[in-house]
Amino acid sequence: MKQLFKLLAITGFILTTISASAQTPKKPRPSPADTVKATTKSGVNITIAYSQPSVKGRTIGTDIAPYGKWWRTGANEVTTIEFSKDVKVEGKALAAGKYALYSIPNENEWVIIFNKDIKNWGTVYKEENDVLRVNVKPGKSSGFVEQLKFTVDPSGKVSLAWGDKLVAFTVK
Repeated sequence: MKQLFKLLAITGFILTTISASAQTPKKPRPSPADTVKATTKSGVNITIAYSQPSVKGRTIGTDIAPYGKWWRTGANEVTTIEFSKDVKVEGKALAAGKYALYSIPNENEWVIIFNKDIKNWGTVYKEENDVLRVNVKPGKSSGFVEQLKFTVDPSGKVSLAWGDKLVAFTVK
């Protein structure tokens, strides 16, 4: 009888634990995911899938996305950019396809990197997988942007705004 009571008590405990864990909501991701899709005037479909890190009082270039070092250009999984047709990015040819989007931020120039390794978390970068690199001049955003935000203009201008930074490149 004691063993039956123990068995019932253990079974009750297990069922209560399972029920409680099933009802516990999952914690939100620290950086929410976002996807931007647009079609340019020249008929190129561009899709950018990324997560939006927040500035949270930190300084871009020192505390986050340090100058002179590669960055996954987002958070969580690797940021990807996909083109439906062959394109020219800042005048340089890039084949249609899906690429990991990295960057090397600097105060006066950012290096935008298109990398063929789209299957990693974003914390692993291998330069030998680079397909294209372009250099662009950063500007100032029109207002402070707490969470990283990508936009694609019908003209083919792809922009990222974050903090007081605005970094853009053209796709034709």
